Amino acid sequence: MAKFESNYCPVNETLKIISGKWHLLIIRDLFFGKKRFKEFKEDKPNLSNKVLTECLKDLESNGLISKTNLDDSKITEYSLTEEGRKMNRILYELAIFTLEKDDSATDAESEEFIKIFKDTLDID
Repeated sequence: MAKFESNYCPVNETLKIISGKWHLLIIRDLFFGKKRFKEFKEDKPNLSNKVLTECLKDLESNGLISKTNLDDSKITEYSLTEEGRKMNRILYELAIFTLEKDDSATDAESEEFIKIFKDTLDID
């Protein structure tokens, strides 16, 4: 088996960026379009304002999302950057892995999930 001759591991470096409890769900949400702060919390009742703020700052500092203030107001909108959009394959493969491993979804539901993910994540 091949062994890395370096302390650097690209998988580990990626996990450092996306391993926060909410990071992947925030990225997933942004594939469905731009979001405001409160919209991230709509289906995540356990996500506190403090933790959401930290996650958004982490993702922004790592170049995966960008933040825009709307019309000189205090309203802020978040969106994926081109770098963030590169996460589409990772999210798709995670979804496929789970659908193949977990038999909770019916075949019809699995097919529908796959279609939604392919369309949303722009997977060929």
